[in-house]
Amino acid sequence: MVSNKKFWTVTGLLGCVTLWLLAAVIVIPLVVVPLEIRTALKAASGAQPTPVATVAGAILPAQPAGSDEGLVALYRQASPGIVNIKVYVQRGFLTGQGAGAGFVFDDKGHIVTNNHVVSGARRVTVVFYNGLEAEATVVGVDPHSDLAVLKVTDLPEGVHALPLGDSDKVAVGQMVIAIGNPFGVGSSMTSGIVSGVGRTIESGATPFAIPRAIQTDAAINPGNSGGPLLNLQGEVIGVNAQIATGGAEANAGVGFAIPSNIVRQVVPVLIEKGSYEWAWLGVTGTSVNLAIMKANGLPEQRGAYIDKVTRGGPAAQAGLRGSSGTKSVDGLDVPVGGDVIVAVNGKPIADFDELLVDISSRRPGEQVRLTVLRDGSSREITVTLAARPSQLDALME
Repeated sequence: MVSNKKFWTVTGLLGCVTLWLLAAVIVIPLVVVPLEIRTALKAASGAQPTPVATVAGAILPAQPAGSDEGLVALYRQASPGIVNIKVYVQRGFLTGQGAGAGFVFDDKGHIVTNNHVVSGARRVTVVFYNGLEAEATVVGVDPHSDLAVLKVTDLPEGVHALPLGDSDKVAVGQMVIAIGNPFGVGSSMTSGIVSGVGRTIESGATPFAIPRAIQTDAAINPGNSGGPLLNLQGEVIGVNAQIATGGAEANAGVGFAIPSNIVRQVVPVLIEKGSYEWAWLGVTGTSVNLAIMKANGLPEQRGAYIDKVTRGGPAAQAGLRGSSGTKSVDGLDVPVGGDVIVAVNGKPIADFDELLVDISSRRPGEQVRLTVLRDGSSREITVTLAARPSQLDALME
């Protein structure tokens, strides 16, 4: 479970460095959480899904992987497309200034950053690689994916958009770099590898999660929020958003980036409409693991177990069922009686995270055919997806 603390010991929002006038220097935490929600059931498995995201921009010529020459060239190529962000906020009688990062999305002056960087901002200033500053307006935000889009009137000479890579092709072990504004020290570059893919991380501002996140050991810290995670071809494969801190107010070697495919999915809509509507099924659950398989008499460890359905939500209206009780398995109370979704429109679902990924790629109003295991038999249930509600807690049974 995630609570509202200064920094998370498991997954915490990267945050932006904020200096409050008339107060001490503090680091404002930036939260991050569950898409459909994965419950922290005692029997929950740790399974992770396979991750799920162009814009004009120059690609670097091939360089030896990890070589000094390649990294120097990569920094020089990418820097004109990366900005430092200064955010001015007002809380009561105190005025604060926050620091984050972002990257240029297109030649029209649109800049991508995190929602939590600009949330509550009275004024936003971007600083380009050559030191020039420009006032920016917030044209769109999506708290569910922790993405936001800024716009400046004119891009300075030499500034260019960064190309988006395909985060579906990101593999554990490949080398990556992060460029951002850690602790307000702008245009800082760090390197590392992809240490995990397909992670589900918290959005921070809503009770829904961001799927397909990229995990990296590249050093990212408060102030890196919104900056790009790049592959060695200079493509943006993620937007740095969170770190695991181990209790300290700095990176402990585990950072998370919002995948570029979600950027590709959400940002154009934010530019056009200012907001993004996510499809919603209305269930809470977990992946089928050994304990759930035993307790529910399932044939195998596969599928998305439904623990609860949201009152009045799409799943409830279609007749999906949540847990009816618990059964003790090896001393643990394991939920029983809930439906198990094993396929969507005929496509097999391995675990709960795969269900999240599938639903997140669809639109409100779309119908999906779910293959469900219930009481030892299989059945087909058609659900019409809705838009995520603004208030969820009151709907949960």
